[in-house]
Amino acid sequence: MNEQIKTQLDAPAAAASIVDAKNSALSAEEISRLTDDIVAALKTVYDPEIPADVYELGLIYKVDIKDDRAVDVDMTLTTPNCPAAQDLPVMVENAVASVAGVGPVKVAVVWDPPWDPSRMSDEARLVLNMW
Repeated sequence: MNEQIKTQLDAPAAAASIVDAKNSALSAEEISRLTDDIVAALKTVYDPEIPADVYELGLIYKVDIKDDRAVDVDMTLTTPNCPAAQDLPVMVENAVASVAGVGPVKVAVVWDPPWDPSRMSDEARLVLNMW
């Protein structure tokens, strides 16, 4: 049996999610529900200094939903010197953990590839007036 289901949320946020559900213990419907609910939860987390959520900013690089419902999230920050560097990963962890049916959540901050404004969705660009 497949050890984990990989849901990759590549930025910009409008990019399609890729789900590998072959041989998964979770049904396709459950994977879809979890993916939608996790994305919705991520959209509730805002960088305290930027009026856009972490998902639309393109800070979420990967979400892995495992067969046991544990979730691993790879995220980045706009800069290594981000004043919210201690808070944002905890906020992301708490938001994902609040989704019904999700098991333990681990959030890793990664720096490769480095974040740049091209990762933002059109929604974030509009909010930040970055056209």
